[in-house]
Amino acid sequence: MNADSPLTWFEANQRDLTQELARLLVLLESAANGAPAQPGTAGEAQARDPGRTDGPFSLERLTTVFGLSPFERDVLLLCAGMELDSRFSKLLAPLPAPTFGLALALLPGAHWSALTPAAPLRYWRLVEVGSGPALTQSPLRIDERILHYLAGASHLDDRLIGYVEPLALAHSVVPSIRSAAEQIVRSWSNAPEDKPFPLVQLYGVDAAARQQVAAAAGGGLGWGICFLRADLLPAGAAEVEALMHIWEREALLGNQVLLLECDESDGSHATRWMERAHFPLILSGRERIPINGRPVLSLEIGKPTAAEQSELWRIALGPAAEKLDGRMDAVVAHFDLGAREIETISAAVLRAGPDAGTELEDAIWQACRAQSNPRLGELAQRIDPKAAWEDLVLPGEQMRTLREIAVHVRRRMKVYEAWGFAAKSTRGLGISALFTGVSGTGKTMAAEVLASELRLDLYRIDLSQVVSKYIGETEKNLRRVFDAAEEGGAILLFDEADALFGKRSEVKDSHDRYANVEISYLLQRMEAYRGLAILTTNMKEAIDTAFLRRIRFVVRFPFPDGAERAEIWRRIFPRQTPVEGLDIERLARMSIAGGNIRNIALYAAFLAADSGEPVRMSHLMRAARAEYGKLEKPMAESEIGGW
Repeated sequence: MNADSPLTWFEANQRDLTQELARLLVLLESAANGAPAQPGTAGEAQARDPGRTDGPFSLERLTTVFGLSPFERDVLLLCAGMELDSRFSKLLAPLPAPTFGLALALLPGAHWSALTPAAPLRYWRLVEVGSGPALTQSPLRIDERILHYLAGASHLDDRLIGYVEPLALAHSVVPSIRSAAEQIVRSWSNAPEDKPFPLVQLYGVDAAARQQVAAAAGGGLGWGICFLRADLLPAGAAEVEALMHIWEREALLGNQVLLLECDESDGSHATRWMERAHFPLILSGRERIPINGRPVLSLEIGKPTAAEQSELWRIALGPAAEKLDGRMDAVVAHFDLGAREIETISAAVLRAGPDAGTELEDAIWQACRAQSNPRLGELAQRIDPKAAWEDLVLPGEQMRTLREIAVHVRRRMKVYEAWGFAAKSTRGLGISALFTGVSGTGKTMAAEVLASELRLDLYRIDLSQVVSKYIGETEKNLRRVFDAAEEGGAILLFDEADALFGKRSEVKDSHDRYANVEISYLLQRMEAYRGLAILTTNMKEAIDTAFLRRIRFVVRFPFPDGAERAEIWRRIFPRQTPVEGLDIERLARMSIAGGNIRNIALYAAFLAADSGEPVRMSHLMRAARAEYGKLEKPMAESEIGGW
């Protein structure tokens, strides 16, 4: 390197440490030879190299951060010299390591208080005290993390690995994330120096968004940020205390913020951290946790707004976004995704390489469906929609209403965001529909048709798994359903919804009170759900009127008349099914719903396949008798006369 080239911080730090060790060697040699120590030499700052870069050197910062006295500073240097400079071991031979007794005898400014557990050297575990016959005769060794820090090689303490991991700031920080981060920065910047940092609590459904708020807040203060999951914390109080102490030292060394991820079940694990933390701590979780005894800044963090998601897509797709010509509005309207998901999906789609705008849009749509596939587990069954508009046989008014439902779902972003309805009021933005009618009239098929039309996933909610006799469990299950489905805008189908959305009862005991609380919770979620929620019932009169007021569409599925039954029979057999001699008018005489017609057609198809014949009226007669027997309904002569 050219002699005139400025030193890097690392090189200047090495030179500073070398000068300090050389100073301490001179001092020790003088003391060992019986010469008195010169006043002011202990811990005295040396003239700085003109090539020094901005920022304090490691030894200087350690001294300031941990409040070391000149004597304590030289004890730390003495232990570091034994590791870094062979001249120290030669000078102190035959001792294998320095001791407090040696330091008290040789170093100027010595004071006994430096030996106490409350003093910085031992409290912050800057040095480790080995076993010996007495405290002053026990060997001292510098902590490995502190040794590396002095040498300018900063890294996470090994004892934190497996618990704590660094968190990086996203490339694109949307305004809503930045605004929340700025509130945290102001809160910490204005905190009194003699008080702990105010605790920050971030809550909401998007864990990635909460992490980005924390990372942006740390970045705003020039601090790093690390992530710790509360469920990884050790169970024992002593282990938790030790881990907290190590982290607190790490936070001081590296200006670090800790993001502690926990939920309600982790509250006991995180309580000690919340109560005792003197370092910048951000608590993160889906739900807000009550905290007492210290100042708390609580912020609800949601997904990026629709406008922010549009901008994130534009940035992530780069030049490819121009091919879409504004067609990403539908993607943003249906899929509520965060920055991380948008970046991941965009990268995967671009790697696949679709060229045309339509192909690119379809690839993005399908990738979004896969990414946001709800994790509903045993609470719901995914239905693969096969039905199309031509499979539905309904009066004109009902068909128009179903098509209007599709329009409301498809155009909601334009109306809510571009035309300002969402800004005017947050109530009533959820799209819900009630399908009423007897069994077999096409309610579930209509839900399939809407799912196919909108290219969305359809989930039938298993009410036997959702509704619980235990207080509060039904509400928790419903929260899981809506939260899981929210991201992808899935269509939720609540079959036989009167069991769940029934009329609220007079409060006679605690069970009645909690049941009404569950219904109130459902009302809120139905109004806020960004997807389509469909309720089906055979008994409209059993539905609570409060629900009916909040349901946007009510579609009555009537029992089919003769003409409608004839049309169902014409469409019931797939194009590939061989048929012969079918009399549609006679078949339509049977007073049954469309679901029963399908059962008869399928039954007859199996009979015909087994006999090696096309489907005939004789097969349909046998199938019809079986279906009527299942319904415990007699076949009238008017229905089958002339067969």
